[in-house]
Formats: sequence, structure tokens, C-alpha cells
Amino acid sequence: MESLSLYLYLPTVLFIIAALYLFSQKSKNLPPSPFPALPMIGHFYLLKKPLHKTLSSFSKKYGPVFYFLYGSRRVLVVSSSAAAEECLTKNDIVFANRPNLIFGKYIGNNFTSIVWVGYGDYWRNLRKLCSQEILSSHRLQKLSSIRIEEAKSMVKNVFKLSDGGLNAVEMRPVFFALLFNVLTRMIAGKRYYGEESGKSEEAKRFQDIMMETARLASVADMGNFTSVLNWFWFRDLENQFVKLSKRRDEFMQNLIDEVRGSGTKGENKTLIQVLLDLNEAKPDYYKDDVIKSLMQTLLQAGVSTSVDSLEWAMSLLLNNPDVLHKAQNEIDNVVGKDGLITESHLPELPYLRYIINETLRMYPVARFLIPHESSDECTIGGFHVPRGTMLLVDVKAIQNDPKIWGDPEIFRPERFQEGNNVGLGFMPFGSGRRKCPGEGLATRVVVLALGALIQCFNWDRIGEEMVDMTEGHGLFAPKVVTLRAKCRARPSMVSLLSEI
Repeated sequence: MESLSLYLYLPTVLFIIAALYLFSQKSKNLPPSPFPALPMIGHFYLLKKPLHKTLSSFSKKYGPVFYFLYGSRRVLVVSSSAAAEECLTKNDIVFANRPNLIFGKYIGNNFTSIVWVGYGDYWRNLRKLCSQEILSSHRLQKLSSIRIEEAKSMVKNVFKLSDGGLNAVEMRPVFFALLFNVLTRMIAGKRYYGEESGKSEEAKRFQDIMMETARLASVADMGNFTSVLNWFWFRDLENQFVKLSKRRDEFMQNLIDEVRGSGTKGENKTLIQVLLDLNEAKPDYYKDDVIKSLMQTLLQAGVSTSVDSLEWAMSLLLNNPDVLHKAQNEIDNVVGKDGLITESHLPELPYLRYIINETLRMYPVARFLIPHESSDECTIGGFHVPRGTMLLVDVKAIQNDPKIWGDPEIFRPERFQEGNNVGLGFMPFGSGRRKCPGEGLATRVVVLALGALIQCFNWDRIGEEMVDMTEGHGLFAPKVVTLRAKCRARPSMVSLLSEI
């Protein structure tokens, strides 16, 4: 009898809950949301893997501004340029905070790194340090010789690996060696890859750290929002983060100690030397933990994202040989055939930059910007957004919106030549106060490296089939199938490559 009564009353109870939920939504004018949200877990039960596809389906159903509950945390998702502009321009200060997520706790040095620290005086000081001391145009220009030398080393390596076009070259290790050497030389004056370095084991150790970081980042989103679920399911995940954090810390501390012990001085100081000089002036502020945090961020973000971008760019060029040939002609006309491309040539090579822009438009290194969090209530798309709401900006959807970009699935670098005003329709490095401060460095390295490969070699796919462009399923989107390609030194470049 009791079970029968429960069976009869249950529909009434559910109806009352649904009515109260709908009334609450309407009275507060909240963005549209899936229904129903369950106690404690919210919409957790609806979120299938891969997460970005679930959110994309929500966007198609509820519009470019919607929210869902991940446990008790409210998450706002925007997937249009207009909505993103409201969040990151009109309400830039409101959304300048970061949410407290497990990734920020263990990879962001307990929310003190420039990426994960909350908005305030400490963040402003870190941002100023990056823009004026570490990543300023003046500082990057002083270290330009490092990038040029490593680009030469890269093409020399490809020339050797290809063996006159007989061997296919796996490109991802080539790109990783380039970026890692560039960053570690800028940071600590140490070269890890190359015949003369003798440090390949150390480089492999950090590469393993980066791979583990990317792996944990892809699964951490499932355990951020509900303490009950976190307690039962994700204790092991947290332990993995603790171990990873310790390994990263030890690696960076060794770098700092080596530079400090060397006592090296000079005009073109490494970034650690610059920070250690600041440490002498203000020891209470520029502590080793601050230095390690900044260096970890530079290495993790600067290497992995640029490697992904170069791999996507080369894959697109192999599938679009007409674009590749057009870029070669531009470089030949500007640089000539007697020397290798340098950073001084880049302002005169707009089409090369268009190729990188089009690559970042089609394949941004992360499908969503690093999450923001609202410090106050605001209005987005005409909807009320409460304080403490986490914001996810769907960069992939915005940069492939057919309303902004005609035929967005087609690789057409010329679209950037047209000078269309797309607002926040293109923001691979974010926008507003929390925009990535490393854009200048990443652009210099990636454009120079791609230009050197285009200038020095004729490239071909392996066989007749198009290069596989399948994307990974995580919130970060590297290629599933790593790129292998055949190349042969261009006749005009053989002598130069032999002499490098």
C-alpha cells in the first residue's frame, strides 16, 4: 500500500518541482537551461563525452547564451561573437576572475599563477611583470637570435631525417624540439635537443610532465563541481595531480638553482636571470615560487599550444598545395634564394601570417577559453547572470560561425586579407584583461618556423590520401593522428642546408 501511495504521489511531486523550477527561471530571467536539474548533481547526468559535443548540442537547442548546473555550480556558455563581446568587453571586469578548479589548484600553484590567480593587485603585478620584463617587444627582440638559430637547427634536422626525400618525417617531435629549445634557452640559457646538448633525458622528463598535464586536464573537468562525487570518484585524480605538481616543481627549481649558481651576467639575460635580479631588489615579492610559476606557465603553454598549431598548419598546407606554393612564392620574392628567412622578413610576408591566422581560426588550440568567473551579477544577451557564475566561451563555434565566416570549413587564408571587421569572431588568444600575454612570442616562433619549412623544402603527402584531420575529444584539440610527411630540399636551398 505504501509503495502504491508513493507511485501515485510521485508524479504530483515531480510536477510541483518542475513548476517551481520554471517559475524560478522566469522570475529571475536566467538564460535558458536543460530541464530538469537534479538535486546535488544538477545537469551532470546529461553531460556525455566528449563534453564539447554535448555543449554544442545544447547551444543548437537553447541558443548562443545558455547555462547548466554542474553540481551546484552555475556555468554560462556563450557561442556567438556578440555574446562573447558582452562578456569580455562590456563586462570585462565582472568576468576577470577565475573559478576555483582542481587544475588551477595543482597546476596553477594553488591559484597563484598568472593564468589561475584571481583578479586583483597580485594579478596586476604579475601581468605588469610579464608585459614589461618578460614578454615585452623589447625583450623578445633582444632574444630573437635564439629563435632564428633554433629555426636553422630545425630545418637542418628535417634535412637529415628526410635523407633526400627517401624517408617520411614525423613532424610533432621536430616541432617539440624546436619549441622546447627556444623556450628553455630564453628562460634558462639551456638547450635540450641537438647533438651537442647532451640533455635529451631531461627534455624527455619534461615532455612526460607535459603529456601527463594534458591528460589530467582532459579528465579533470569531470570532478570539479560536486564535492560528493569528488569525494567518492576523484581522490585518485587529486593524488595524480599532487604527484605531477611535485615533478613540475622539482624540474623548475633545478633550472632556477643552476642559473643562480652560475652567476651569469650579460646584456641578453635569460628570463630567470631577469627575475633573480628582481628577487635581489625585492626578495619578499619575487620569491622562487613566483619565478617557478611564471616559468612553468611559459613552458607548458608556450610549447604545447605552438606545437599543435604548427602541426595543424602543415597538415592544412599538405591538403592544400596551392596555398603552400603561393606562400613559397611570397617568401622567394621577399627573402630571395641566398639566405634563410629571419624575423626581420616577417612584416613583409603577410600571406604567411594569414596562413597561421586561418589555422588558428579553424583549429584553435583549445575549444574553450580558460574559464572565467563573474564577480558580480550582470546581463548577457538580455539574461540575468548571477554572481559566481563560471563562463565558458566556445571559441571553436565562434570562429567557425558561417554568419561571420563564409564557408568556414574551407581553408582560405585570403579571407584575412579582406580586412573584414569580425569583432570577437577571431580570438585564439582570448580577449580583454585575461588575454594571453604570450601572443607576441607564440606568433613570432610559429610564423618563423612555418616560413623556414616552406622556404627550404617541397612537401608531399604520403600516398594519395588526404592528411587525416581528426581532432582529439578533449577540451584541448591536438590531432589524433600525428603528422608524417615527405619532403625534399628545394634545389635552391640544398647548398644552404648543407652548410648550416
